[in-house]
Amino acid sequence: MTQANDPRTLLVGDVGGTNARFAVARWTDGGPVLDHHKSFPAERYPTFLEGVQAFIDGCAIKPSGGVIAVAGPVTDGTIDLTNSPWRVSETELQTLGLDPIRLINDFEAQAWGAPIVPAGALERLGGPEAGDAHAALAVLGPGTGFGVSGLARDVDGRQVALPSEGGHACFAPNDAVEDEILRILRRRYERVSIERLICGPGLLNMHRALAEIDGRESHIDDPAEITRQAMAEPNSTCGATLARFCAILGSVAGDIALTLGARGGVYVAGGIAPRILPFLKASPFRERFEKKGRFQPYLAQVPTWVITHEHAALLGAARVAFDRD
Repeated sequence: MTQANDPRTLLVGDVGGTNARFAVARWTDGGPVLDHHKSFPAERYPTFLEGVQAFIDGCAIKPSGGVIAVAGPVTDGTIDLTNSPWRVSETELQTLGLDPIRLINDFEAQAWGAPIVPAGALERLGGPEAGDAHAALAVLGPGTGFGVSGLARDVDGRQVALPSEGGHACFAPNDAVEDEILRILRRRYERVSIERLICGPGLLNMHRALAEIDGRESHIDDPAEITRQAMAEPNSTCGATLARFCAILGSVAGDIALTLGARGGVYVAGGIAPRILPFLKASPFRERFEKKGRFQPYLAQVPTWVITHEHAALLGAARVAFDRD
């Protein structure tokens, strides 16, 4: 484990399908400190390597190594982002003077970061104030895609993050309306995963499917417009879409909590949840989270939070960067 202080300056990154965030990290008084934050649209640079180089060029103290979290599976040190044309390897990153450098899944970084997010950057979505301190945590959430991870913990304090591609598991409808949503989406997709509904583009899929079910037309082409109208007019058709989105998110979160045995708590991360927080709190999220038949009492004891900290994944990447020795 890293000592209380560590003199190194390391690069940490959080790269999704839409945005790339970078910072330099120091380890001080037993925790990560992030400086020189930089965020930019991923489309600004044709290649991932150019984006990283641009960040390093702006650093007064050049990082010697680090960890970059990316939205997709990492295979043999190489990442091909699921919702982006970017592709990069650890070997290529070493040509920028970063050695050692490691690529990890973005929600693996979220899992490492969740337990150290300040309490003021967490918003409760129901359940007890705290979960079992020795049980697993689940971290999940919608953004450009839908990410899932977990953090296994034991009574001796050992922790292991569990990267996954759980967002690509099959969508499971819970009522007749969701049966119809699934039927409609199957005309477009051979297989309907959670991510086809619970993410930015998925919100648009859902809105169009609900319009078809209701026999009306929809001319909205931007998911952000759906959330804007829903927040302004909760009783509108966009409000109905967002309420269904939150309900399905709750159901998915409950399924993941059961799968991981996440009695330590469930953290909702990603770019969407913090932006719709008042709506989410008033939505059927928690009701659907607990609505698991015989296991309702089990889930009633599992706390749920939204992570509002903008750099939670960077905090997690810093934990990995400094604890890898």
